[in-house]
Amino acid sequence: MGVRVRRVYDPPEPDDGLRVLVDRLWPRGISKDAARVDEWPKALTPSTELRRWYHGTEGSYDEFRRRYEAELAATEAAEALDRLREVARAGTVTLLTSVKSTEESHAAVVAHLLEG
Repeated sequence: MGVRVRRVYDPPEPDDGLRVLVDRLWPRGISKDAARVDEWPKALTPSTELRRWYHGTEGSYDEFRRRYEAELAATEAAEALDRLREVARAGTVTLLTSVKSTEESHAAVVAHLLEG
């Protein structure tokens, strides 16, 4: 039970539970069948502006996290988080992302909010 963060390129595992893609864009080089994504709630993805800022030269992870948490407080995102939180209480939610470093990513922020 709980929340996991995995790369979408990793093969699905039987204990993944609900597989949720948290990237705004579909990951390159993987088919929808291979990814086995159950949900793709775009309300939980960082805005294009925030992604560009973070991946630019001035973006720090701490500031990204603060700004992203503010975006996730919007009604649609908050409702999606609440629903996934309920799923995670009863089973497993696996957040899928294409980023290489999942520890300092938007997926880690979502996982933290779901666990909290």
